Amino acid sequence: MPESLSIHRTGAVLRLTLDRADLHNAFDADLIARLTDALAEAAGDAAVRAVVLGGAGASFSAGANLNWMRGMAAASEAENREDALALARLMRTLDELPKPTIARVHGAAFGGGVGLVACCDIAIGVPEAKFGLTESKLGLLPAVISPYVIAAIGPRQARRWFATAEIFDAAQALRIGLLHDVVAADALDAAVERQLGLLLKAGPVAASAAKALVREVAAQADRDALDDANAALIAKLRVSPEGQEGLSAFLGKRSPAWSLEKL
Repeated sequence: MPESLSIHRTGAVLRLTLDRADLHNAFDADLIARLTDALAEAAGDAAVRAVVLGGAGASFSAGANLNWMRGMAAASEAENREDALALARLMRTLDELPKPTIARVHGAAFGGGVGLVACCDIAIGVPEAKFGLTESKLGLLPAVISPYVIAAIGPRQARRWFATAEIFDAAQALRIGLLHDVVAADALDAAVERQLGLLLKAGPVAASAAKALVREVAAQADRDALDDANAALIAKLRVSPEGQEGLSAFLGKRSPAWSLEKL
């Protein structure tokens, strides 16, 4: 079986490319497992400072593979639950990855492909990119990816796009918060490299903790507890080796030891 995921490491940057161009990088159990494993390995690799997720060929990801869906339609409810849990593990692994992530969206992203974009910390697309949460056309819903898509675009937008299953363009994706930037196709790689350059100059511990901080703040209803937690966090960071180096470098008008040139 050909590899469904291309893994390429350059210095501190790990590039993961969905590599089933003939199938528009559609999901099946194999691709889900390979991508989950690659992300889990990256999480434990201190030398990896950032991850770029993209797709080969014309699409980012067309969502679920038709043959895979056909097989799951014939499977039992218990088998479908296990299958859905595997996708849930992938989305959570990407969402909680202790490394900054960039989605490089050069083509269509449907269904689970939208979930991958929503799970990344930074999402950059081209004007020609198309998006769709198309599950309702099949009598289904984007349930597994819903926590991440709703976090990206908000409940009000999700109620529309989940129900209608209509396709929307990159400009709309930018307006609702699914994409951070839209750039011309010939400028996409440069835009990704610019973000990598910024990420590689950030403190690695701070960059790793950033998404966890956002998640905890967003979920915290107790303002007093939130103040206490945030005060404890900043105090811990200030006295940490990274915090001490960052402050020392700033005061000394030099680059901190962790700062890397983009690759």
